[in-house]
Amino acid sequence: MAVSFDLFGTLVRADRPADPGRAVAAALRERGVAVPADWGEAFREPHIDAPAGAEVPLPAHVAAALASRGVEAPENAARRAVVAAFDPDVERREGAETAIAAARERGPVGVCSNTSAPELARRTLIRADLADAFDAVVTSVGCGWRKPDERAFAALARRLDVAVADLVHVGDDPETDGGIEAVGGRFVDVTETPLPAVPAWLDAHGDGADDPDGVGP
Repeated sequence: MAVSFDLFGTLVRADRPADPGRAVAAALRERGVAVPADWGEAFREPHIDAPAGAEVPLPAHVAAALASRGVEAPENAARRAVVAAFDPDVERREGAETAIAAARERGPVGVCSNTSAPELARRTLIRADLADAFDAVVTSVGCGWRKPDERAFAALARRLDVAVADLVHVGDDPETDGGIEAVGGRFVDVTETPLPAVPAWLDAHGDGADDPDGVGP
């Protein structure tokens, strides 16, 4: 069995911008980019036609929003602005380390996180002192697909070298993290089973204790 964890809201609390568009605009101005007067509207508009379930990297969205208003940003300015705007203070949630250690006793452990901002997950893990805790970290901006799309979970399963149906995914959002159940895996909702209780959940369920025929999830 392999266990994966959602990051934001599950393993950590992070003070991400309340108004992402405004935060990105401020970071663009600091880099000499002329932010259009109607930036709020431009930022909210879709500019990239992506297939269902796909992640649009935020720097690409920002660059397209600027271009839609006739503003050309210097090379990498959009990416650098996004990285600067999403630079959070991070607090590791109670029970995170214990839950990860319990998961590691049963097999490989990974992170599967939705985030359109590059570098955000890596910085967050470093600040939470969890940078070396996982065998693989997959983000939507990295793999191109957002949970609950099955391709996000499949990307992590490949990195962990397990079947996607063998994943137990621990998260806080049934609509996104719960998507693991559509591909045969199991979902642990931390709003019902808090992180300190995850080791006991793994003890009770990890060897098919609740599924004597072994045909669950």
